[in-house]
Amino acid sequence: MRVSQFFISTLKEAPSEAELVSHKLMLRAGLIKRLGSGLYTWMPLGLRVLRKIENIVREEMNNSGAIEVLMPTILPAELWQESGRWEVFGPQMLKIKDRHEHDFCFGPTHEEVITDIARREIKSYRQLPLNFYQIQTKFRDEIRPRFGVMRAREFLMKDAYSFHADEASLQQTYQRMYETYSRIFTRLGLKFRAVAADTGAIGGSGSHEFHVLADSGEDAIAFCPTSDYAANIELASALPSEHHRSAPKEKMQKIATPNKKTCNEISEFLEIPLQNTIKSLVIKANNKIYMLLLRGDHQLNELKVRKIPFLSEFQMATEQDILQATGSIPGYIGPVGLHADVCVIADAATISMSNFVCGANEEGFHLMHVNFERDLKLPEHIFDIRNVVVGDKSPDGKGTLEICRGIEVGHIFQLRTKYSTAMRATYLDESGQICPMEMGCYGIGISRIVAAAIEQRHDERGIIFPYAIAPFQLAIVPIGMHKSALVKEIVEKLYQQFSEAHIEILLDDRDERPGVMFADMELIGIPHRIVVGERGLKQDAVEYQGREDQASQAIPINEIFSFITQKLCSS
Repeated sequence: MRVSQFFISTLKEAPSEAELVSHKLMLRAGLIKRLGSGLYTWMPLGLRVLRKIENIVREEMNNSGAIEVLMPTILPAELWQESGRWEVFGPQMLKIKDRHEHDFCFGPTHEEVITDIARREIKSYRQLPLNFYQIQTKFRDEIRPRFGVMRAREFLMKDAYSFHADEASLQQTYQRMYETYSRIFTRLGLKFRAVAADTGAIGGSGSHEFHVLADSGEDAIAFCPTSDYAANIELASALPSEHHRSAPKEKMQKIATPNKKTCNEISEFLEIPLQNTIKSLVIKANNKIYMLLLRGDHQLNELKVRKIPFLSEFQMATEQDILQATGSIPGYIGPVGLHADVCVIADAATISMSNFVCGANEEGFHLMHVNFERDLKLPEHIFDIRNVVVGDKSPDGKGTLEICRGIEVGHIFQLRTKYSTAMRATYLDESGQICPMEMGCYGIGISRIVAAAIEQRHDERGIIFPYAIAPFQLAIVPIGMHKSALVKEIVEKLYQQFSEAHIEILLDDRDERPGVMFADMELIGIPHRIVVGERGLKQDAVEYQGREDQASQAIPINEIFSFITQKLCSS
């Protein structure tokens, strides 16, 4: 492809609204153009990247035995009402009416549609298992679209849905999808991790997320370097401490702590380790007040709290609630001397603490040298309600945990019978009994992968695309092509030779300064570049530089073709 016959629209500076590196570089490289809030046009360069990702995903899904379909983007409300999600999905669902005032939505996901297909078409266990997938546009009305295509309202997604006669069959397909996703992200040239995750609004009994590792990732991932354990930090289990409480050292003492409300402030004021303080949080659930206890250096994990049956609908208490329950204001509350109506729930890590500091339930005061069983009874309820931290023991018992950041680009779920039961998607088993189908679903954010790849691979010059998804494999940049007949002749010969070898080549035949052309080719992330100029041709050589190379090297003209093809084969 010649630049004169293509369309490249680069910018020296990113628009001010761009925050993430990927958003800035995608706009600067002209991969996308903003149309409206969370809405982007994919320009020719960006579309080439998008299609390459799509093709790899399609090839691997086909190889896994999945069957491609294409479902409508506009979905009737009746299906969502049948599953019970029309009201509960939330404001992310864009609801619309047709001319007859019938309710529809722009599909944010397609569990209901595919379940409707299954219940109409699948009658017998002999037809199972089946796995359908599509690659299609979705719309979710994000309250604050930001970060470009990383969190756009309209996006391209691969979603697959499997149907089974029993859980064992579902487990087999789930494992096959796990392996398929691993091959997809490996082929895309990305560093990634598969992590155990919560099922969230989709539902089901188990799930894994696939994260592209990047410092800018929204999600924290807990992993064990010496084993295969990895989980979203929201799901990672914190094992109980093996340390036993030491004996009380001194008598409990109330001390003045004016304007010192947080554990960090108390730690600094009293010159004690942060882990020797207790953080007290008050919540409400079922018209009852609860106090949650955490070690001062730990953070509350709300998802874990909601998994406690009697706290599934909890909310944080108001300041008035806290004052009424404890007699004090936030920052000075604690578990000692609480009214009997307040139920205390302790994180497991607090139970091994001794001689700790907590609020005195009196404004401006804290208690020192506090001990369980001497100064307050052990809490009735003890749960894991915190986020894990670096150095915690791995739940698989094979080492300690580290924390990294990741960008979620794929998610697989074992839905079980959540949708098939609600929508009466049944089949006849071998004995003629009517049974609900077991289901799985498997999603990949095609457009999000582009941004995630850039977040993972970039430098001060621009994008560093993995070879498999770069818009072009090779760039030729001529110096003085419009003035030198020799340069033009060699460039045209090389262009023809590489084109005939089906190498994706971009020839920058613009009449531009070399610096402009170099900057553009580096910005858009083409892996390999050849520079042809009279100076080099006098030595019968051209200059080669890989996108991540710090310097160029001279390659004889008669060797450049084999040199490049060898580079491409090893990419």
